Amino acid sequence: MSDLPVPVTQFNLRLLQTFMLVADSLSFREAAEQTHRSQSAVSTQIKQLETQLGITLLHRTTRSVVLTPEGRELLEGTKRAMHEVNLGLRKIRESTDIKRGRVSLACSPSVAANRLPQILATFKKVHPGVHISLMEQHSADIFHMVRQGDADFGIGPLVDTVDDDICFEPILDDRIMALVPRALLASTRKTISLKELVTMPLLLHTPGSAMRRMIESAIDAQSLKFDNNYQCMQMQTLVSMAVAGMGVAVLPQSVLKGVTASSTQTLRLVEPSLTRQVCLITMRGRSLSPAAAQLAQMVRDLIDDTAKPARRRTASPAH
Repeated sequence: MSDLPVPVTQFNLRLLQTFMLVADSLSFREAAEQTHRSQSAVSTQIKQLETQLGITLLHRTTRSVVLTPEGRELLEGTKRAMHEVNLGLRKIRESTDIKRGRVSLACSPSVAANRLPQILATFKKVHPGVHISLMEQHSADIFHMVRQGDADFGIGPLVDTVDDDICFEPILDDRIMALVPRALLASTRKTISLKELVTMPLLLHTPGSAMRRMIESAIDAQSLKFDNNYQCMQMQTLVSMAVAGMGVAVLPQSVLKGVTASSTQTLRLVEPSLTRQVCLITMRGRSLSPAAAQLAQMVRDLIDDTAKPARRRTASPAH
């Protein structure tokens, strides 16, 4: 697609917009309804675009529409370009008044429940005219929303298996702790080793989560085995289960802040010590709008008032 029959500057944007509608829905009928045109008119526009490019973008049959490899490439490139155009327009509008704008934020449930509310409340006091949209998501969905531009940025744990188009900026080092029912361990202490921990019934996240992978990796490294009868998606559920005496909940320190149940004690996990890094998650090469940049900076400043990570990591290597 490097040697185009027609210069890019001479493309009719309406043809690209029509192509995006057809490619997203894989339906000429739906694209025609959205553009208030006939299906034949939509088909003619696609043929015009294919003629200008000199390539086939869609395979059509009487029953289906399928993107060619070149069609998929054009769709992805056009979406990226449209996002940048929309971002540029937002910047122009918002640069005249930083107090006005919209920010979409995707955040892991544990951070959204424990660290984020006060930050958002502070931001709204400083920028009352900025509209903030918050979406609680698990890691894979955060990455998808950031890639698609549905979220300006995300907040979540570091994950080392993500493509390098996603950037992670560490903003909080969150120690891993054990919430232990006193019925299982009556002695008063401050730490517990992993080897001792696995002798008790464990309460863990569902398989596939970042926390679950971290714990299982540490257990496997010591060739240990563990008993896990209860698997929960939400960290607060794990806390409630531990308070009820159902087992030991292994959780980040930030989640356990404020847990004061007399029936449990919070112990720091040692041998090994584990830490979850919470990060700002952005798309490589994509700048933030002024309003989003202001919120991201406030998150950096306020998410941890005790210590900052020693380094910034922006390549691949979150929940």
